[in-house]
Amino acid sequence: MSCKRKRYMASMEEKEKKLEQLLATLESAVVAFSGGVDSSYLLYKAREVLGDKVLAVTAESEIFPEHEREMAVRLAQKLGAEHVLIKTEMLSRSDFAGNPPQRCYYCKKEFFTQLWKIAREHALNSVCDGANRDDRDDFRPGIRAAGEMGVRSPLMEAGITKEEIRSLSRKAGLETWNLPSAACLASRIPYGETITGEKLKAVAQAESFLKSLGHKTVRVRYHQATARIEVPAEEIPALAEKAEEIADCLKPFGFSYVALDLEGYRSGSMNEVLREEEKK
Repeated sequence: MSCKRKRYMASMEEKEKKLEQLLATLESAVVAFSGGVDSSYLLYKAREVLGDKVLAVTAESEIFPEHEREMAVRLAQKLGAEHVLIKTEMLSRSDFAGNPPQRCYYCKKEFFTQLWKIAREHALNSVCDGANRDDRDDFRPGIRAAGEMGVRSPLMEAGITKEEIRSLSRKAGLETWNLPSAACLASRIPYGETITGEKLKAVAQAESFLKSLGHKTVRVRYHQATARIEVPAEEIPALAEKAEEIADCLKPFGFSYVALDLEGYRSGSMNEVLREEEKK
């Protein structure tokens, strides 16, 4: 093992110990659990440190694909965690459905309000989410909501990055270590364009089809009647070869036009049009 690799591993192990110490100080916790890479590792460590004094909570909503809920249920059971599903009706809220740049703030505020209620009902001391160190470098209004509501982000506080979470998850034998990054379906719709159940369904169906073709990381951005497809740059040629098949499949979902983004997949591409003042 190279010296650089040894230093990386030592740093990562030090951060993991810091995470364990942070969790121990909480004594008990509700964990916001999506079943993704970050929250799965957080739940695993919380169970390891706090034992049965941990409750995983997953939101059921139109803004999340059904398969993610099913995965969260299965993973929580596999980790031996008590698990609760709650309903969130975000499309009934105009401050969310109107799709402003701060949309995520309103969603998280609603979700965390419910989590604190559950924490009090179960006599648990804290509420935690799976935000990591890298999230500080992106436009994440939900982080502000967490801060305002006293929600802890142990992975972020321990300075653990996404790459390190994947490495630590793999070391722990978690099947989630190499899952593609996920985001709610509302993130596929441009700011200012109203979010509806029909649009979310169209996006979910389109992405499900593209994943069935072997594209694990994919986004279908809903630009009015146009589907703008993002896949990793190296997968663009293979996807382009299936252009006719893809267009024929996606149009019945409600799209008039199907386009391939030549810049490839990038997280938060909808934020590229925002001015700095809109991010405050």
